[in-house]
Amino acid sequence: MNDTFVKSLYESIVKENLNLYKDLIETTNVTPKTDDYWKEAISFYDSLSYENKNTLMRIIEQTMIDTISNMLGVIDGSSTLKDCSLEPKLMLSSIDTEGELQDSFLEFIEEIDSSN
Repeated sequence: MNDTFVKSLYESIVKENLNLYKDLIETTNVTPKTDDYWKEAISFYDSLSYENKNTLMRIIEQTMIDTISNMLGVIDGSSTLKDCSLEPKLMLSSIDTEGELQDSFLEFIEEIDSSN
């Protein structure tokens, strides 16, 4: 069950959002009403070479992977939160994940990396 959950996290959060970000950056028409941050982001992206655009997308992907891993570590209890003594626990369909979500997620990422 953990494997299904972590694969879904990766597909839903990392892959879908990475595609969404790339599509938004590449297709947004800048107008006077466009947010200044977004204008700067699009301008920055447009200034990059093809290789550097790919590198930026890999950086964003790795940042999302690291963030998910850290969050799962907090849920598993292997990582702690500053000034927080609460002990979170995640159940999947009423089944205890047994503190293995971060490890399962990182193993899934390793499998993807080794197949590429």
